[in-house]
Amino acid sequence: MDLNHAARCLEKLGNPTRLEIFRLLVRAGEDGLAVGDLQARLRIPGSTLSHHVAQLVNVGLVSQEREGRVLRCQPNYALMGALVAYLTEECCRGVGEAGSERQAG
Repeated sequence: MDLNHAARCLEKLGNPTRLEIFRLLVRAGEDGLAVGDLQARLRIPGSTLSHHVAQLVNVGLVSQEREGRVLRCQPNYALMGALVAYLTEECCRGVGEAGSERQAG
């Protein structure tokens, strides 16, 4: 995973509604949940849910699959794992010399 993709994923998860959606899908397991089930559990309007799910789909954290009339959302566990690994891969290795880290901007 590269810095830009990690930043985009974290940006999308930085919204409370999207984080709640993603955590609910993760709890649901690999089968995920139908959009209608998500909407009922979260008690948010369909248009709002659609907007937030689209943001998660856009970065690859969630996939959608049509099953007849049902649209099912599934978490991307591989990407979730890659994101967590990216965040922790250099844990406790030290930071090196001052000025060697990329400046945020």
